[in-house]
Amino acid sequence: MRKLVIAALIVTVIVSCKKKTTAEPEPEPTPTPVVNNCPTCTFPDTVFTQSGTGPKLIFKFKFDSTQVRLNSFGMPSTVPSTNAAQSPIFNGMSAHYIELAPNDLTPVGGGKVLYKAEETMCGGSKAITFCKSVVSKEGDVCFAIPISSITPGSYKWLRVSLAYQNYDIKVRANNQNITGTIGSFVGFNTYVTQYKMKGAVMTPTAGGGAGNHAQGYWGFLTTVSGFTYKSDGQAAQTTVVNPNFANSPIPAGSCLVTGAFEQFANPGTGAPLVITGTETNDIVITISLSTNKSFEWKEITFDGLFEPSAGEYVVDMGLRGLIPKY
Repeated sequence: MRKLVIAALIVTVIVSCKKKTTAEPEPEPTPTPVVNNCPTCTFPDTVFTQSGTGPKLIFKFKFDSTQVRLNSFGMPSTVPSTNAAQSPIFNGMSAHYIELAPNDLTPVGGGKVLYKAEETMCGGSKAITFCKSVVSKEGDVCFAIPISSITPGSYKWLRVSLAYQNYDIKVRANNQNITGTIGSFVGFNTYVTQYKMKGAVMTPTAGGGAGNHAQGYWGFLTTVSGFTYKSDGQAAQTTVVNPNFANSPIPAGSCLVTGAFEQFANPGTGAPLVITGTETNDIVITISLSTNKSFEWKEITFDGLFEPSAGEYVVDMGLRGLIPKY
């Protein structure tokens, strides 16, 4: 019975998701780190290694379940009455792309591209090299760059393309309320051979096994009555918040979230990031991501509990907003 209940979770995630348009990678920085040979690494780093000298622009993730919940166009969004949702507990995240955009009309790639994760052609097409990524916890440095390498000016928007999410959710199964962990690969395409969740090694079986996986590949791990269950699949609709969509649309299939800068001293008000080129101290940017009811499902029992065995299925797994703060 346990296996049947957990299997129900697998099936409902797969069949409920909508297929996205053809994925297109973010614009290329110069030079682009693409490796043709298969990577020899196994698991991502969890600590970013800073390089360069002088004051730095430092980025850290924050996962905020109280931050306003937005839709794809950056407008406040509530959960439909036919659905239910919960705020997952995030364990880590990696980014594929970071860009500073001066104004509303700056096209994707037209600002200052600060970072792009290493990519490989090993799987037959260009893909993010997962084992070369940095999976960061909240408050850890996920990226840093010398301020001297950034063109002085005013920057209104931050664009961050998310690549991998790892979080815990509550699941109702076998008449128990249990915790499950999801690893969600949301980048345009990811080369992955193994990954870890709660210390357990996960090897892809869905989508052809180890190799390239399109946006939406996920793994699931849970323990029920002493038994550990692993599963994976391909799908998942993902909300990508972009309040500047009308002026600067994102590439199809991308998870490039966009948010306007604000200062910690003036929350709720726009305050562009200004780089003068004469900075003597580090500038810390907090990438505050809304996890407010970001795991959403079709509700059948109307008890607020995600229960796949009752026919409930996932509707959305996207983060619900970005506010970069400094």
